[in-house]
Amino acid sequence: MTSRDTDLQSPEKRTLTLSGHVGFDSLPDQLVSKSVSLGFCFNILCVGETGIGKSTLMNTLFNTTFEYEEASHYQNIVYLRPRTYDLQESNVDLKLTIVDTVGFGDQVNKEESYKPIVDYIDCQFEYFLQEELKIKRSLHNYLDTRIHVCLYFISPTGHSLRSLDLVTMKKLDSKVNIIPLIAKADTISKCELNKFKIKIMSELVSNGVQVYQFPTDDEAVTEINSSMNAHLPLAVVGSSEEVKVGNKQVRARQYPWGVVQVENENHCDFVKLREMLIRVNMEDLREQTHSRHYELYRRCKLEEMGFKDSDTDSQPFSLQDVYVAKRREFLAELQRSEEDMRQMFVTKVKETEAELKERERELHERFEQLKRIHQEEKQSLEQKRRELEEEMNSFSRRKVAAETLQANTLQTSITHTIKKDKDKRNIFSLSSALSFATEGNVN
Repeated sequence: MTSRDTDLQSPEKRTLTLSGHVGFDSLPDQLVSKSVSLGFCFNILCVGETGIGKSTLMNTLFNTTFEYEEASHYQNIVYLRPRTYDLQESNVDLKLTIVDTVGFGDQVNKEESYKPIVDYIDCQFEYFLQEELKIKRSLHNYLDTRIHVCLYFISPTGHSLRSLDLVTMKKLDSKVNIIPLIAKADTISKCELNKFKIKIMSELVSNGVQVYQFPTDDEAVTEINSSMNAHLPLAVVGSSEEVKVGNKQVRARQYPWGVVQVENENHCDFVKLREMLIRVNMEDLREQTHSRHYELYRRCKLEEMGFKDSDTDSQPFSLQDVYVAKRREFLAELQRSEEDMRQMFVTKVKETEAELKERERELHERFEQLKRIHQEEKQSLEQKRRELEEEMNSFSRRKVAAETLQANTLQTSITHTIKKDKDKRNIFSLSSALSFATEGNVN
């Protein structure tokens, strides 16, 4: 090992004192100017059942009215609906994307309600990874669609989390920054709300669900973030209506018994959410998404592709060698798959041939059986035909005998009648002669 290699592996830091102003102290200002000129993007995922107040809270949070399509409670599946808006405040441009989970929790079978959400988040990570892996990439103007924060809306039941909530947050905690929110917090009393918060955090910890913790490593925000972490989950109320309270108009919800002011910290945690989400920790959420969640996804994907970091004692790996090894592995796997498919095809052909032969044998047996039945039926019909012919001949003979007997009887009757008539005429003639003779004698 040469002295140059030794210097490269263990460089010595030398601190110098400047004798005058150089100007690199303006680097922060340059970064700010460049960032402002490029603009910022922020992507929010709102997870919660239909009608829990997601759209209203977004309108209240950014003090505007977003365009939403009203969703029904009769969705067969869960699908995600992203909407992107261009916002401007002072000289800062923000490209805001709000992703709504339409139909979440509305199905009877809720076992896989979380799956479309996980698939959507992974899909955005995959888009960014594909852009990174391009030979000619342009990440500086790439529209980053990765989800930076997930606002999980919890129903204000006052009892405990649903199993759907626990399963969904458990599936999402390694992929996105989760901030749990108790929606419509004005529907439960303050005492019940505090107990509900403690119950929720206890269930999250016992089930191993990791929610986003506001960072405390920066001294400028350590105190406020530490105090805000103790308020999780945040109880929020959203409203776009303005109500006159005293001498000023405030955003609030008016009830017959009073007014719930959205920006009154004694009424809800909306101000805390806005401070923590937008004014204090928005950049940390973006950084955590890239450095933690996306890096985890990227590492798993590259390991699946065969890439790995070299050990400190070994030589750096070559991308060409990894590619060649992976290609060989892929071709070997492809060859094995082809061989398996060929064997499977041969097996299926043999099975089909055996099945066809069995069916042919069954059909032949069936044919022979039908043939025997046909012969038996034919013989039976022939026997019946002979019996019927004998009956017909016997009937014919009886008919002829009956006709002969009837003819003889008729002839005898006619002969007897003729003889009778002849006798009557003879008697009449004799009587007439006697009468005539008698009359002659009288005269």
